[in-house]
Amino acid sequence: MERDINLFSQYKMGDLILPNRIVMAPMTRNRAGDGDVPVPLMATYYVQRASAGMIITEGSQVSPQGVGYIHTPGIYSAAQVAGWKKVTDAVHQAGGRIFIQLWHVGRISHPDLLGGALPVAPSALPVEGTVHTPSGKKPIPVPRALETNEIPDIVRQFRQAAENAKTAGFDGVEIHGANGYLLDQFLRSGSNTRTDEYGGSLENRARLPLEVAKAVIEVWGGNRVGYRISPHNTGHSMSDANPRETFSYLARELNKIGMGYLHLIEPIGGRMGFVPPKTRLGPTLRKIFERTLILNGGYDLQSGNEAIASGEADLISFGVPFLANPDLPKRFRQNAPLNEPDVATFYVGGEKGYTDYPTLTDR
Repeated sequence: MERDINLFSQYKMGDLILPNRIVMAPMTRNRAGDGDVPVPLMATYYVQRASAGMIITEGSQVSPQGVGYIHTPGIYSAAQVAGWKKVTDAVHQAGGRIFIQLWHVGRISHPDLLGGALPVAPSALPVEGTVHTPSGKKPIPVPRALETNEIPDIVRQFRQAAENAKTAGFDGVEIHGANGYLLDQFLRSGSNTRTDEYGGSLENRARLPLEVAKAVIEVWGGNRVGYRISPHNTGHSMSDANPRETFSYLARELNKIGMGYLHLIEPIGGRMGFVPPKTRLGPTLRKIFERTLILNGGYDLQSGNEAIASGEADLISFGVPFLANPDLPKRFRQNAPLNEPDVATFYVGGEKGYTDYPTLTDR
């Protein structure tokens, strides 16, 4: 049965009122300055997109150990917190709502980014792919497996980052449990071959993600915390023996501890690929997870409206369409043509392909 609501309908997410259901998805844009500090240009970028029901920032590393790319912002130093405070103040002044994505890349890094140290992971397994270091692209080395006694510090890093996010004036936080990064590495059987209490059984593999989730909820309260997952992602040598079982368990446990929203990457087309309907986990997770469900992956105005009206999702997040169209909600409302994204400038730095996309009023 269809609901008489669409992307432009107001939504109450816990104690936060969103003016529409169009979410700006987190997108790494590599524009941070020295010390991985947010710069004024980033404030301009997010303010331009403040008409989103909610903005989720690019991933922001929770510690120096969590860095995997050049010029990505952190949320662990005083300078980074101050830089983000300028962003949140500007977005709030423009009437927007903004969450920060908390990120630890785990094994998707390189000693050149880590002061010479090896990247850390649940297990010392080889990883396909390269990372962009200050001296160019380099293969990802075999990571170092975290010792059991080091894992509480990972939880501490996320907890401190959550505290810092509050100081920086964010409206909430999203935990990055997707795309083959550290929490995803612990959860999935293909990347976690540990034999201690953080490996082996599904319950053990989910232990660190859930410990992090509980720690962040203790700081913010469940209503202001989300968790992002990508069950179908196979990049960076990621795999799982039974994704439906694995992610259903995680969703069930996140629901139990009061997680505010679940953000599911499950492409229905476009540049992100296509997950056939029979293998999609959205309908299963929708039944398990009782609070807000955000869907992401190739949606447009029509498919987004259909997903909202049918009850498949509460909110839809848009990545590249929001990058190329700072006034995306207005364009959707007017059924106006969309700007084409300039893929060549996604990660190059500077204003080009970042803050120079025209709005409807620029034409």
